[in-house]
Amino acid sequence: MGKASRRRKSGATADQSSRRAKVQPAPFAARPFEGLPGETDWVALREILPAATATVRFKKGQAPEGAPAEATVATVLPLAWPGLHRADGTVFIGTQSGSASGDASRDLAVSLLAAASADQGTPVTAVAPATAETPRLQDLLDTSDDFEVTVHEGFNFWVGDSELDAEGQASLERANESIVPTTKMAALPSAYWVRIGERTHIRLVLGDDEDVATDALARLHAAGDSGLGEGTRLLGAFRACGLLVPVWDLDPDKDADAYEDALAAFGTRYAAAVASDEPLTADERRARSGLLSRQVTLR
Repeated sequence: MGKASRRRKSGATADQSSRRAKVQPAPFAARPFEGLPGETDWVALREILPAATATVRFKKGQAPEGAPAEATVATVLPLAWPGLHRADGTVFIGTQSGSASGDASRDLAVSLLAAASADQGTPVTAVAPATAETPRLQDLLDTSDDFEVTVHEGFNFWVGDSELDAEGQASLERANESIVPTTKMAALPSAYWVRIGERTHIRLVLGDDEDVATDALARLHAAGDSGLGEGTRLLGAFRACGLLVPVWDLDPDKDADAYEDALAAFGTRYAAAVASDEPLTADERRARSGLLSRQVTLR
């Protein structure tokens, strides 16, 4: 190889290395959905709900050319696809597809843009990793809209009115059989009653920073006020996307409606505990340590 060829090859490699060096990974976001309407329900869709959807709308000028203005945010799509542009034109993204850059908002933005750009009837089976240059959902979505979650009994929303062949129908039936029965509570936002085997629980995504929420729960627990009435107890909490998700064990013979009043009363007690600016007492610090020892971080 001549010197000129070597110089050209060396120069091209240097240029490529320079371009690669400029692409920075997505920075970590402790609360990736902060600033979006329904932050707590974004967390619920991503972390604790089995089959649920919500509708979002692009900001003016942010949708890919020719794409619908609206999209459906889902918990899970077939085969854990990141996105799907259904044959009827509906755009879906799956929040639980598993991609993780350190900023779930950017990860889902990648899926949203890919699904909106895909041809109708086409799944998005993989997406490029998010980077620091990737827009966030906060950049793409109209934040003046409410974010309303609908809980489904199964995954039939995958296919809409289209027909499935025998193999597809069997796959859908298997997915539906795995569903954990879930009911959205009315007393507080982002509260969900679930039945797992013979046991029932309520999971509540709290909207305060996880440290603030832990202190408030510790105050209530030390005072014996952390339960939801007779036969219930606070089991512990998940940490998810910078928020806290307490979980209560319930009377398995009672349904979700039986706990609406108790959940509302807890909300009042919790708000008062959050508002307190008194230092934690010794008992409250012990309660806090106990809660921390039982916390589990999701993802």
